[in-house]
Amino acid sequence: MTEVRLEAVSPGYYRLIGELDFDSVPALAGHGRELFGAAGDVQVSLDAVERGNSAGLVLLVDWLREARRRQRRIRFTGVPAQMLALARVSGVDELLALEGR
Repeated sequence: MTEVRLEAVSPGYYRLIGELDFDSVPALAGHGRELFGAAGDVQVSLDAVERGNSAGLVLLVDWLREARRRQRRIRFTGVPAQMLALARVSGVDELLALEGR
């Protein structure tokens, strides 16, 4: 089983570390609400994500939905090339406004 963790770096700034795949993503599913505990926009860095697949993209879309529901903004940076390619193919790259490495 692969592992991933969400690390709070500072208020509103988080870092994902590990792999975002079908095994690891379920453990992060409920964290969307935690991301928006403090006031202001949220940034999530994926610069320490080794690998990600479509399950990782679903997670990011879920967090985007939670941000919109709360009338907040979320930004994803340092997205691995593999995930960027999947986002382009699936048409969610513009929706998520992903920033690659």
